[in-house]
Parts: sequence; C-alpha cells; structure tokens
Amino acid sequence: MWHPRHRGCAGPVLLALTRDRSGRTWRLADTCAACAAATSHTAVVPETLLSRRRPAASAPTRSQGHTDEPQRVREMLTYLASALGCVASPAARLLALQCALRANVHGCVRLPAGLLRGMRLHRRIEVWQELAQDGWLELSDPRASFLQARLLDDAVLDQAPGRSARRRAAHWALKPAPLTVAAAAHPADRLTALVLAAHTTTVGTTADMAVVARLCGHSPQQTQALLDRLVADGILSAWHHQRDTDEVYWQPAHPHRALFGRADTNAH
Repeated sequence: MWHPRHRGCAGPVLLALTRDRSGRTWRLADTCAACAAATSHTAVVPETLLSRRRPAASAPTRSQGHTDEPQRVREMLTYLASALGCVASPAARLLALQCALRANVHGCVRLPAGLLRGMRLHRRIEVWQELAQDGWLELSDPRASFLQARLLDDAVLDQAPGRSARRRAAHWALKPAPLTVAAAAHPADRLTALVLAAHTTTVGTTADMAVVARLCGHSPQQTQALLDRLVADGILSAWHHQRDTDEVYWQPAHPHRALFGRADTNAH
C-alpha cells in the first residue's frame, strides 16, 4: 500500500513520481488522481511532451467544457504540493500556480501588474523571492516596473494542452466559483477555497482531509480552522469531517453557482 486508506480510486489516470523518505529512491507509476493525491512525497507529472509519446489509450481522459479548468488546477496544485515542499507559504503557492499555468514553452512568465494587484501580490517581492530561494524559478530585476521570471522546474515546461487552455485554468483559479473569496482575504483562506473548488464536481463536494491539508500546506488541525473561517465569512454554509474515513464534506453557501451531486452534508 503506497498511501493511507481512503475512500477509493477516482479521477483520471496520471503519471506520478514518488520518492522514499531518504530521497534516494524514486518510483514512476500510473495512478488515479485520488491515489496520487493521497500518496506522500508524490508529484503528478503535468502532461508534457512525454505524454505525447505515450499510447493514446493510456492518456488521461478529459471532460469537455468548464470542468476542464478545475481538473487542470487540481492536478497542478497536487504537483506543486510536492515540488514546493511543505514550507511554502499560501501566497507562494498561489503565485506558483499562476506562473506554472501561464508560462510559455521556454518557461518564461510575465504577470501583469493588474493581475498581481488583484491577487494582492503587487510589490510583494518577498513572495517571488521565496520561490527563487527554493530553486523553483529565477527572478528578473525586482526593481523593474514589471516582474518577469523563468521557471527552473522542467516538469512544468511544454505542458499539454496548449497555453490558451492553461490560461483559462489560471483565470478560473482567480475566482473559483462557487467558492469565490474576496481578493482582500488572507492568502491561506483563498488557497483553501481554491483547493475545495478544484475538488467540487458533479459527483460531490468531498475529498480526503489529508489531501486538502497537503495541498493547502497546513496540518489537518490548521485546515479545520481555515474551514471554520470560510463558514464565518459566508463562503461555506457547513462542513463535516468523517473521521473514520478521513473524508471532509463541505457545502458552498451559494450552491446554485454550480451543480452538485451531494446534498447531505452535515454541519461541523
């Protein structure tokens, strides 16, 4: 068993890279999205040129329409959870997500000042420097009127699908309906809402607590406090942690903004 027990397999088959605790052994395997997210020290390899050489039958299947964006964001968040490590701040994770989805084939990205203002990251040089010190990107002159960076993570280069589809996912991540949080909210709140929105599907509003905590970069206890804050802020109407299965369920305060398959969420 590569991961703790959870509710079962779900989602598309992904290429996952797992390392042991010593960091000396690596394992590359096809796993479902649920198992990849539940396995510690695991990164999902984004669809790159490698995936184009794989047989078409084994390629992950994607649904059409707006559901592509949450899935694409979910897969990238899963990858970043491993690539950035557990010490990356929520602001750095949100910035890395935008960079990864908006980078060109050469790994270069330039985020407009207006976009950074909307994310409340304009002139937050320390967030860029956090990613630079982690060796994930190389920052251009921080004194310039705009910030440009080159990603040093080869796994996020030459992603498939094309750049326009990834940019749509990046745009959705800024206002992830139905869990849109005010831009002025704390980055930890915005990241938690994004993780939940990326796991909100027509099948239901549920995920493993360990997975949600890992993607948020927090402990399960800290994640529970963040979920309480989303309820207090009117983003969620309720949430519940099923401790025997480690599943967490949530109910958006405005469920009419999306379709949900589960309506029996209990209040926390």
